[in-house]
Amino acid sequence: MKPESFLPDDYRPAEDEPFMNERQLEYFRRKLIMWRNDLLADSRDTIEGLQDGTRNIPDVTDRASEETDRAIELRTRDRQRKLVAKIDSALRRIEEGEFGYCEVTGEPISLKRLDARPIATMSLEAQERHERREKVHRDD
Repeated sequence: MKPESFLPDDYRPAEDEPFMNERQLEYFRRKLIMWRNDLLADSRDTIEGLQDGTRNIPDVTDRASEETDRAIELRTRDRQRKLVAKIDSALRRIEEGEFGYCEVTGEPISLKRLDARPIATMSLEAQERHERREKVHRDD
């Protein structure tokens, strides 16, 4: 593991610096770790809430409403679990020196796209092509 890099709190990756230099990689690594920690904390809160929230509700409508709320919460947590796996994958790509490059074209992914969605694995153009192909095949 590399020693902790100094990174100012107000640092934002800029187009005029070398692509995926140590500062940019550290910026994205920290961003991904904070995102993952937030998701994991939310999951712990949900588990605690579900364990504490088990109660006998006599009214059928209220019970159905609570079960629906729980189902929605569990579905949300499942999506977040999948997101944590994508974050872990992005962190692995940082360690392996592959982060920030499109898995289809090998070209750099724009810094704006990575800042908005640091788990992105494709450039905007490659992602749009992928989604168009997906839509065409889905319509069959």
